[in-house]
Amino acid sequence: MKLNVWVLVSIAIVTVLVSILWLRLHAFLALMLAGLLVAVGTPPAALQTHAEALVERGSLEAEEVSGFVSQAAPARLAAAFGKTAGQIGILIALASIIGACLLQSGAARVIIEAALGVIGQRHAAIALAASSFVLGIPVFFDTVFYLMVPLARTLRQRTGRDYVLFILAIMAGGSIAHSLVPPTPGPLQIAEIIGVDLLTLMLAGLVVGGLSSTFSLGVAWWLNRRVDVPLRSLGEGVDEFAEGEADLDAEQRVGDPSRPRRSGPPVLLALAPILLPVLLIAGQTATKMSMGTVPLSESATATELLVGWLQLLGDKNVALGIATAIALAMLYWAPPTLDRSRLVSAALASGGVIILITSAGGAFGAMLGQAGIAEAMSGIRASVPGLMLLPIAFAVTTAIRTLQGSATVAMITAAGILQGLAAGGGLPFHPVYLALAIGAGSKPVSWMNDSGFWVMCKMSGMTESEGLRTISPFTVGMGLSTLFWTMLGAWLVPLV
Repeated sequence: MKLNVWVLVSIAIVTVLVSILWLRLHAFLALMLAGLLVAVGTPPAALQTHAEALVERGSLEAEEVSGFVSQAAPARLAAAFGKTAGQIGILIALASIIGACLLQSGAARVIIEAALGVIGQRHAAIALAASSFVLGIPVFFDTVFYLMVPLARTLRQRTGRDYVLFILAIMAGGSIAHSLVPPTPGPLQIAEIIGVDLLTLMLAGLVVGGLSSTFSLGVAWWLNRRVDVPLRSLGEGVDEFAEGEADLDAEQRVGDPSRPRRSGPPVLLALAPILLPVLLIAGQTATKMSMGTVPLSESATATELLVGWLQLLGDKNVALGIATAIALAMLYWAPPTLDRSRLVSAALASGGVIILITSAGGAFGAMLGQAGIAEAMSGIRASVPGLMLLPIAFAVTTAIRTLQGSATVAMITAAGILQGLAAGGGLPFHPVYLALAIGAGSKPVSWMNDSGFWVMCKMSGMTESEGLRTISPFTVGMGLSTLFWTMLGAWLVPLV
């Protein structure tokens, strides 16, 4: 079977969309099926070209080329799946445990209260956005929203207004961090597919995400002035959850500095599992840039031993492992009745699903790479003005996101299609901006085919109509804001 690469891409995209929207298959199955179809349809000539490119990059030995070309399609797909799982599996599993520990130890609550205490209730929307942005780095966005929405309800009860602003402020922080800052699965896989250093994407995501979250608060304020959502009952059982989480008793008011702090770890300790990995990975990168890789050995000098240990601790898996150990230690502040073993098992079960989806997406992207997507995209790169490549990446991701609903699936699928833009260099800006543009495109448009849309409507008490008038346009605003700051950064600080 010999098919043009764009025909294969079209078949793959249609397969993903039909599988998810019509057949209601799990995203893991949809991505694996699409990857298998691409692998079967890839001609030997394309495999030969791809193998030669791998030899040039040092990723494949010359004597292994014939074996790679003759390898069966399912075997190539499985190998790519395993490679992706090896690259991101440990990180996602550890991040899942960190997120669960932050919630159960009270550390997440401590971070939120600290932000409210510093910024004040008058600027509660800023505190909600900042807190959700920080928590959105290790914790999946749906969980962040579940945690934060009771606070929005409490603030609405106390102020009698600005409920839409509070709800959208949570989105402005948590949702943007979810799409821009590793180790959340979407950005993590984009970094691997596009070929961006993890620290670079972390730092760029923090900067662009912070700017976009701030700008998005203006969009939230504008929508808040035009749509009024009353505080409704959420249904039997859900109201009790929200009220219990929000501490509505007079002596437990959110943001009231006179009340005793809810039990939990100190603020700096609560932030440690989030900030420490960034610092450790940054230390490894800095030492490698200045001194190269320094192995630990018996003959090493004191300086070499210090640098060697810094580089070991700065390995992404080790750094997340240390953060996990700190997060587990913070369970000292958890309720005595908490079953720690069950907590970790539940976190790993949740993370395992994400690992499967992300690894399947990586395998799908690898099959597109073997089919020759890099060569096909090089023509687009040569014919489109440099900065305009970013809106193209944004539009491709947005189309996939709007049609099938999942931001993570949209990011992974789009990264597989667009990986050729970054292949072999030639971009007028650092490829991290391409990764950010893909993340920006995963925001629009959240509507009724997005499970997150229903979570936000149900937990906030919005009707479908109110959600479509607030949440859907707000995701467009978030996406365009992120694209704007990404393009401005690529223009002013191209990093090439």
